[in-house]
Amino acid sequence: MAQSMNLKPFYMGFALLAIVGAAAIWWARSSGSSPVEVGPVPVSTSDFSGYVLGSDSANVEIIEYADFGCGACAHYAVLTGPDVTKRLVETGRVRVRFRDFPIPSHPQSSDAHLAAACAGEQGQFYPMHDQLFFGQRDWTRQRRPTRRFREYAEALRLDMGRYDSCVRDRRLLGQIQAAKQEGIAVGVNSTPSFIVGGLLVVGAVPYDRLVSLVERVEAAGSR
Repeated sequence: MAQSMNLKPFYMGFALLAIVGAAAIWWARSSGSSPVEVGPVPVSTSDFSGYVLGSDSANVEIIEYADFGCGACAHYAVLTGPDVTKRLVETGRVRVRFRDFPIPSHPQSSDAHLAAACAGEQGQFYPMHDQLFFGQRDWTRQRRPTRRFREYAEALRLDMGRYDSCVRDRRLLGQIQAAKQEGIAVGVNSTPSFIVGGLLVVGAVPYDRLVSLVERVEAAGSR
């Protein structure tokens, strides 16, 4: 079983109110997008295949390409992600793999992805993932969001010496960029994007639609 997810992020109520209204247009645009067949995701040149949540024995894998500064990604993380974790991942039905896809139009995202990667070195990627998405409305307004990221790291009880060193030397930026390049290679050009089995679907997919894609992949595998 891969690392588990602790859904105790900061600013939950605040973020819910702020994000839902802002992401309504994204929802309307994305929920009707049709899945596109894609090939296997290439192996990373950094030998890092993303952050896995769920069992290795799960029959279906969902690969998520997301940007921590993306409003639609936060919309998915706040409203759909908890249901996916509880009803699909924790039941052993699905395995989720997160892949970094920072977008230049979100200038603070690179530092956010680096903070998450540094937390990931200490086995705390998904708790930091939650802090970043649920607190997105806050840190994207900060002049120096790295201070807020450090507060998140402290709240997660990370080894701050290791965390600070990781952030300072920025050595994981190549790993983050490699993940993005893999996404581009399979047709990802916006966030969030998901690969369910061999199907690429774009946008903040609602839970029911995601389940229908999982069922489609399960049915194909049973033939």
